[in-house]
Amino acid sequence: MRSDKLFVSVRGVLDPAKLKSRRQRSWGVRASEMSKNTLNPIRAIVDGMKLTPNPDKPMISLSIGDPTVFGNMPTDDKVLQAMKEAIDSQKYNGYAPSVGYQKSREAVANFYSRPGAPLEAKDVILTSGCSQAIELCINVLCNPGDNILVPCPGFSLYKTLAVSLGVQVKLYNLLPEKSWEVDLQHLESLIDSRTACLIVTNPSNPCGSVYSKEHLQNIISVASKHCIPILADEIYGDMVFPDCSFHPMAPLSSDVPILSCGGLAKRWLVPGWRMGWILIHDRNNVFGSEIREGLVKLSQRILGACTIVQGALESIFNNTPHEFYQSTVSFIKANSEICYSALSTVPGLTPVMPSGAMYLMVGIDMDNFPEFQNDVDFTERLVTEQSVFCLPATAFEYPDFFRVVVTVPEDMMMEACARIREFCARHYRPNKNRISLP
Repeated sequence: MRSDKLFVSVRGVLDPAKLKSRRQRSWGVRASEMSKNTLNPIRAIVDGMKLTPNPDKPMISLSIGDPTVFGNMPTDDKVLQAMKEAIDSQKYNGYAPSVGYQKSREAVANFYSRPGAPLEAKDVILTSGCSQAIELCINVLCNPGDNILVPCPGFSLYKTLAVSLGVQVKLYNLLPEKSWEVDLQHLESLIDSRTACLIVTNPSNPCGSVYSKEHLQNIISVASKHCIPILADEIYGDMVFPDCSFHPMAPLSSDVPILSCGGLAKRWLVPGWRMGWILIHDRNNVFGSEIREGLVKLSQRILGACTIVQGALESIFNNTPHEFYQSTVSFIKANSEICYSALSTVPGLTPVMPSGAMYLMVGIDMDNFPEFQNDVDFTERLVTEQSVFCLPATAFEYPDFFRVVVTVPEDMMMEACARIREFCARHYRPNKNRISLP
């Protein structure tokens, strides 16, 4: 049967309008507005850079926040053994509840319960990495047209997730001269009736800062005054240097509800295992049942985290030796000190010594480097001439800085710093317009 018979009228005559419409029809498949609004600032900047290393010098990448890249920071044998046992048991090959196995959630609750902030299994949702934990929290707290308060400089994923949902991002300033403490006055000035949550990253990516108990209490006071819930990104919790302490936010809050996001990725050095969690701290029942139910519903979109890793969690928490954690932190601190000491004496650079996490931020006095337009141009040329790649802090909404990842082998860190010094010596120009103070 000919297809044009579809357009025959009741009188047996072809309908020319319908036939014409049929002939002119074309595919109209378009990307969704959500996908168009999804942008990763790091990828947008890095993909636009011309990164051609010097062929005479081996590449040293100080840009990727993955401690496994160089093979010098393996996880502990007890962690691997826990995974092997979970696989061999064949108990974890099927679907788990979307929020995670009850036993695995109990293991997380037991490990992270604190006086003043107790946790039960019902307060834990397991996720596919800390990134999904953050995504679920933003999704459950925010509607299109709302806004969230995000640190500047801060982890770029917050903006990626929020903007794709039609949620405005308001950046509150961190103060490098105060070890990246929050500018509390600026933070409070940004709050309005559509502010849905405050994101606090402690310890910080990209800054490596660790907040004191007093400073965290001051942040909580601002949130309490304006009835703003807190999303606490604590993926680097306990990865702090020996001379300071990590304070989870939840035990410090008497009334502000806190969703704390964490995971195995950094402290246990297994980012590829994609195991994260949300800890729901709501001692005054501000969230009620609605937020909890919302998180459960959102978790059902992908049916949760890897079941094998869930099966290994209890053993990982119970059997990872304290020496493993100490060794990791000691190495990161030693590398941070090497980098800070080396770059502190380089004219035109101002490193800020971190207190934890895996990062160090370095300020660039662009007036002393007139050849370069900005930090992106500076770091691009650093790759071209010295084969050292540091992430320009424009990726974190903070121009004229760059971020150094301090998990590379020690000899590589020393070599990278020597190359950065050589690069700066070649391009540094004294600022003749600067007035010297007596």
